[in-house]
Amino acid sequence: MNSAPSNGVPILRLGDVLVTGLLNELDDKSAVAFTEELTARITSDHARGVLIDISRLEIIDSFVARTLMELTTMARLLGARVIVAGMRPPVAITLVELGLQLTGVETALNAEQGMAALGWHQTPSPPEGVLRDTRQ
Repeated sequence: MNSAPSNGVPILRLGDVLVTGLLNELDDKSAVAFTEELTARITSDHARGVLIDISRLEIIDSFVARTLMELTTMARLLGARVIVAGMRPPVAITLVELGLQLTGVETALNAEQGMAALGWHQTPSPPEGVLRDTRQ
């Protein structure tokens, strides 16, 4: 199931994992809408994991860092594990320079590693020219 919440950030469901992302245009109103939509989806979809891709986030400030920490805490209270994936080096440097710690936030280098940490494993592709038997 796929839905675009009122803040315009899609939240995709892959089995029992929700996949979403954060963009630079996160303001108070959109952060509240995003948080409400994501927590509602965690309960309605019975999600056990959430991957938040921040690879498109070019800058981070204390507001975005606090939003990530709050989202992680809320998700854990609802029984879901959160992985923040795709942090760019300038974002990591800025967090350190500002003295901001994403307390309780698990991170992964990229979305693929984040999904693997949540229990997803990529199925190897068959060699070129070999058709996969989809009959079960």
